[in-house]
Amino acid sequence: MDLHSAGHRRGAVCAPHSVAVEVGRSILAEGGNALEAMVAMAAAIAVVYPHMTHLGGDGFWLLREPSGRVRAIMAAGVAGALARPELYREYETIPPRGPLAALTVPGAVGGWILALEAAKANGGRLSLDVLLGPAIAHARNGYLVTRSQARLTKEHLAELERVPGFAEKFLFDGKPPEVGTKLRQVVLAATLGHLAHSGLDDFYRGDVGREIAADLARIGSPLTREDLARYRAAVAEPLSVELPSGTVHNTDAPTQGIASLMILALFARLRVTEAEGFDHVHSLVEATKRALRARDRVVTDPNRLAHALDRCLEARFIAGEAMKIDRRKAARWPLQSETADTVWMGAVDASGLVVSYIQSLYWEFGSGCALPATGVLMQNRGISFSLVRGALNLLEPGRLPLHTLNPALAVLKDGRVMAYGTMGGDGQPQTQAAVFTRHIDFGEPLAEAIDRPRWVLGRTWGKALSTLRLEQRFDGRLVDALEAAGHGVEVLPEDYSDVMGHAGAAVLHPDGTCEAAHDPRSDGGAAGV
Repeated sequence: MDLHSAGHRRGAVCAPHSVAVEVGRSILAEGGNALEAMVAMAAAIAVVYPHMTHLGGDGFWLLREPSGRVRAIMAAGVAGALARPELYREYETIPPRGPLAALTVPGAVGGWILALEAAKANGGRLSLDVLLGPAIAHARNGYLVTRSQARLTKEHLAELERVPGFAEKFLFDGKPPEVGTKLRQVVLAATLGHLAHSGLDDFYRGDVGREIAADLARIGSPLTREDLARYRAAVAEPLSVELPSGTVHNTDAPTQGIASLMILALFARLRVTEAEGFDHVHSLVEATKRALRARDRVVTDPNRLAHALDRCLEARFIAGEAMKIDRRKAARWPLQSETADTVWMGAVDASGLVVSYIQSLYWEFGSGCALPATGVLMQNRGISFSLVRGALNLLEPGRLPLHTLNPALAVLKDGRVMAYGTMGGDGQPQTQAAVFTRHIDFGEPLAEAIDRPRWVLGRTWGKALSTLRLEQRFDGRLVDALEAAGHGVEVLPEDYSDVMGHAGAAVLHPDGTCEAAHDPRSDGGAAGV
């Protein structure tokens, strides 16, 4: 699968799995638009990359329409009606696996509903059975286990093998599957087939919703049939910030989109003039510290915000935060822990539609609960709630959890429109900033900007570390300079490490041609027509 694809006249896509790339390309070739291609990709990747995403997860969209309007689709699910702190009285924190971790409504399919409404409004004409057909075929006929699914199944077997439904769906003869093993998801194929015939709304308010609720009740999840029936994804205005190169958009609360925009705004304020050197990397790392601290102080359920998040993007606030950055020394950084497994995908078409989409189960395989009647794998996004009274993100029924997910989209002054993003917990804003500054600020070719060695500060992929981790391809002199400035540096043994996330970008150029690129760290690529 090619990692870079340019010069296409009808459209281009990128994704972290080759099957999703081919599905998106085929939908564009059939005359579908970028939104239709993305829904088909989202369904297909849920089948073939189940450790990263599934129908039981959440999703966030940014879409730029041919009119120039940019909108967000917020497809995150709330905590169930029975998800009260007293349910967890025997625990200090919410258990990360099992039925008690499956405590929020899966919102992704609700986002697909709104995306297809927008697709139709922008000329989309493909039927749902065409869009879901590839996913159904891969679930019924089988898909090949990737390197990352094989590795992560082995690494987390002890915590997942006894979770209801997991072994039956994701082990092979009772053992973790090897790379290249063919796994079939026959029940999931039937569920997708039913949705293709009855409509996606059935996932929440029809036969599929009834079966999901019954299975959840049977295993002891705090989600109810009424929680599913009440769920609707929402269209919202994105956050945005003006940079010298153009306007960058990201999603509002409950996501960390504010952190991604703050990093770029702070970096622009510092006026770094050269790529890849100490000033570039150090400035982005220090901007990351300011942005993540701000995020942790303010981001919560949008109905509980102390103030609108765009206050953190005001010129006065950014100027004050920039003044706190020492251009030569590293600020202290606390120890935190988190993990995240996610997919980001992009699509553009010649009509002017540009789509940035991120879909996730949160941890690898989410809660681990695979429901027997539908084959749906449930997320564990609700474990980001706190059980501590007075906490900013306290668990309550009907409340949205904090999301590390955030898709990015830039409308540039030179006429380009770029959708970009990555998976990777706290690494998402950092990798977004690395790709954006390399490609947009310093003019590195798109594929090169994604390929170049990356860094990540703090928590991602289950690593409870406060060090600045770097891929080993960095110049030794830069590593020495970062250490001398006070960064606690850890050089990883890999040239290309999954720790750095799986980044990608799709670009609509002013002449109407389309370009896309994806990460050599993933199992995907880019293609177009």
